[in-house]
Amino acid sequence: MKALRYHRYGDSDVLQYEDAPRPVPGPREVLVKVAATSFNPVDAGIRGGYLSEVYQIRFPHIPGVDVAGTIAELGDEVQGWNLGDAVVAFLPLDADGAAAEYALAPAELLAAAPQSVDLADAAALPVAALTAWQALFEIAGLTAGQTILINGASGAVGGYAIQLAKSAGAVVTATAKARDAERLRNLGVDRIVDYIDYTHSPIDVEGAPFDVVLNLVSTTDEQTEALIGAVADGGFHVGTMVFGPEHPGRGVRTQRVFVRSDAAQLAELVSRVDAGRLRVEVADRRPLEHAAAVHADSDGGRLHGKTILVPAEH
Repeated sequence: MKALRYHRYGDSDVLQYEDAPRPVPGPREVLVKVAATSFNPVDAGIRGGYLSEVYQIRFPHIPGVDVAGTIAELGDEVQGWNLGDAVVAFLPLDADGAAAEYALAPAELLAAAPQSVDLADAAALPVAALTAWQALFEIAGLTAGQTILINGASGAVGGYAIQLAKSAGAVVTATAKARDAERLRNLGVDRIVDYIDYTHSPIDVEGAPFDVVLNLVSTTDEQTEALIGAVADGGFHVGTMVFGPEHPGRGVRTQRVFVRSDAAQLAELVSRVDAGRLRVEVADRRPLEHAAAVHADSDGGRLHGKTILVPAEH
């Protein structure tokens, strides 16, 4: 089979589109014929060696933790799944991923793919939507009537967070570039802020203070402190890229989200997609063989929105 692999840590130029052995499923595993994977920042982090103390990978390594496809083989002890089933999953971060024509997936991580979107497009769902879900509901405990500021809402996680927060009955303010304003309004955001002046602490944002601030931007310590100043007493600051101070005061809690694979939550997200309550957005579709260019675009800050990578056969 063809796969994207790298044999050492490094920049995007270590990625090679090459022949690789087709994997064989072991007990409680399935082999997925990949319709698509998607690019996530964690793919670049692992590739660059920045997460080597957290995720122990073996070389050569295949990236791609999102997968959408159909089951091609069943390993021993797999129950509840059949050949040809369309599935999605968030794959283990320390194992080979789905940037290939075929990928292994632990059966317990699978969810049935949504039926209302193209199967390849479903690869844009698992990691980003699970990140938003776990940040909003597991960590922050967002409920109806609360207010939330989503800082840096134009990306994939932000898009899902807007939709999930609105569905929960929250009032949503989002920071985003003007070019994304109409799209985010269509997702349900109540108020859009084009620019935050981090020199003021607390920051001066209409609607502040907020019950929850979801920070999707790599802010400096000073910028993070300013954002926390916009959190209401007893509220929550959740970051995907920064931790925040341990004791911010005023009863404010702060935590960084480390997304995990959860088949039950993913199945709930899929059900919302099929019910028309959650929109899957794909900014770009590129052939898997062009994945190195996608990584390079991300490294250079040129990647906007969710990009899926599609094997040649699809």
